Amino acid sequence: MHFTKVLLITLIFSIIQTSISAATNDTIDEEEECPSLSNAASLQQTQLIQRLTHVCRYDRLERPIEYNNVTLERLPIVVKTRIYVYFLQNLNSDLLQFKMHALLQLSFQDKRLAYKEFERTDNILGQKHLSERLWLPHIFFANERESSILGTDEKDVLTSLSPEGNVIISTRMQASLYCWMNFKKFPFDQQYCSTVLESWMYNTSDLLLEWEQESPISFDPEMRLTEYNMGKYWHNTTVVHSDMVNLRHGAFKGDYSSLSFTVNLKREIGFYLLDYYLPSMMIVAISWVSFWLQADASPPRIMLGTSTMLSFITLSSSQSKTLPKVSYIKVSEIWFIGCTFFIFGSLVEFAFVNTIWRRKENIELKKVNSKYIIKSTLTPRPARRQIGGSLSSDSRARSCSSLDNIVSSTESVRNGNGNVNQGFNNYLTVHPNLPIIKTECADNVSISSERTNSNDHIVDIDKDKKETPPTFTTMTPQEIAMWIDRRSRFVFPVMFLIFNALYWTFVYVL
Repeated sequence: MHFTKVLLITLIFSIIQTSISAATNDTIDEEEECPSLSNAASLQQTQLIQRLTHVCRYDRLERPIEYNNVTLERLPIVVKTRIYVYFLQNLNSDLLQFKMHALLQLSFQDKRLAYKEFERTDNILGQKHLSERLWLPHIFFANERESSILGTDEKDVLTSLSPEGNVIISTRMQASLYCWMNFKKFPFDQQYCSTVLESWMYNTSDLLLEWEQESPISFDPEMRLTEYNMGKYWHNTTVVHSDMVNLRHGAFKGDYSSLSFTVNLKREIGFYLLDYYLPSMMIVAISWVSFWLQADASPPRIMLGTSTMLSFITLSSSQSKTLPKVSYIKVSEIWFIGCTFFIFGSLVEFAFVNTIWRRKENIELKKVNSKYIIKSTLTPRPARRQIGGSLSSDSRARSCSSLDNIVSSTESVRNGNGNVNQGFNNYLTVHPNLPIIKTECADNVSISSERTNSNDHIVDIDKDKKETPPTFTTMTPQEIAMWIDRRSRFVFPVMFLIFNALYWTFVYVL
């Protein structure tokens, strides 16, 4: 009986001791699961951040919570944004993109991480290992082709946590961004390229993106561009709508906050003036050298025209090979068409005068001026004959050439008296198969009749002049060809100057 009582008392005591031990162990586990921040002032930064972000106090999947003091409504978290651009690569015209190296800085307040009340005032600084323990807004470039963090993760991500719970994330990054370009005024164009940032996961009811009040956009003062000059820039804040049609944010619907800044880039035209416009002017001027060559010099004139045409096409293609194949007409293409027209015109002029040079009959003109020469050349008619009973059958048309006594340089002509008339010796040559035409003026020589009767009668000059009706002037085909070449030496440069004036006026007015 006594043994039974002792055993019962021992059992009860063991149960009480086990309960007390269990209670003590639960208290210790609770203390280990949620560490205290009472001694935060003496903790190291790693220990402090571990306690601040312990699961009992902090959930990195949950965005910071903030309520309206009046309506107790949950407010969206505001993320302030700043961008510092220290490298901007020239626009890649064929791919419609540009590269940017920048520092992206995001700042927001998370009161769950505040430790000011624990009498600690220094900021906690860290790199990627610190940012991995915190909640971060998911921001992306909406118009990016590709992007990446520069250098190593540990080096180029900086995280700062203040005692008030203000979090600052700074990231050095590079991005290739899409930029729609307009080349209508190329190479006098200016482009407007934007950088667009949007919230990915949270819509406007949960997260708002805003630019910093002071210096939201800044550029490295040492940054230089080779082909462009950077003009003004501006920033904007918008809201993007996403639905099942516009899947900008996957399957999520709603309005998402967006930030953007646009840079105006003006193209430098010095390179194109020296490497395209000036050489093309010289090539066009070289094509006019053919006007100083004789009309029947076919090999040099054809070679000169085709070589200048090919040289100009090669020059133009080298300038436009980096541009995309657009459907509209660019200003540079207007210049190409105009210069091609003048080079092609010199070839057409050679073909025209060469055709006239090879004619065998003289051309009668009413007057020696441009109107009648061109008209009679384009629509040649046979020699006019004297018609009418009252007119003398032996009267001749008055013939007076603008180039008297010009004959072939390759032959000498023997006149009726047996004397040799030496050829006109210059660089101009007449084809040997063409007839040699000698023109005489009726005012300087006497007119003899050509009657077939046995007795020749000399008609009095004064009487013949009275009986001769109004007649026409005759020019040889060679004279007309040289006349057209002389006019072309003046007309083509004048027309090209007019084209230049209209072109540059159009460029600056457009």
